[in-house]
Amino acid sequence: MVDEHQHRREFVAREATDAEAKALASGLRLRMLRITLDEPLTNREIAKALGLNPATALHHVRTLVDTGYLEALEPRRGNRGAREIPYRATGKSWYTRTPFAEASMLEAFLAEFEAVSPDERDLVRLGLRLPADQMDEFRQRLRDLVQEFHDRPSDLSAEPWSVFIAVHPDHSRTGRPRPQPGAPRSSTLE
Repeated sequence: MVDEHQHRREFVAREATDAEAKALASGLRLRMLRITLDEPLTNREIAKALGLNPATALHHVRTLVDTGYLEALEPRRGNRGAREIPYRATGKSWYTRTPFAEASMLEAFLAEFEAVSPDERDLVRLGLRLPADQMDEFRQRLRDLVQEFHDRPSDLSAEPWSVFIAVHPDHSRTGRPRPQPGAPRSSTLE
């Protein structure tokens, strides 16, 4: 079996196609990718984990399979002898840049975050005023740190954790009007 992190490294960062961007524009689909990172799950198991009707889950699973974000593994026999197909996240989303991911990332994060008890949450909110070159350095160091830990092999015996980082201009502190919506920025998913 291919190590999941080695499998992920096969992908080179690139812009999403239209179909890929649409697939990743759903917080629910991002949650499906998250729950299948470490353990392959059948459509029924995915539906149960996310509180969905299996037919609804299957629609989303097929979209993720068609775009290469989920892969179907060898079928297996379920409890009643029925043929079941387990699905596993490919890790492709980490290397796909999409301009429409912000809302779906926030939606997925909030759903996962709300399911965690307050004593297990670790929040930091920071306001910065740095010159452009130092802000660029800060952002690059964050990216490098996240990439370093992403590339480490998963220890399936360890507790899973989720990290969400957002860096944005703070227009509430500048007195300037918020910019009009324009070309969205690319985001990294997983």
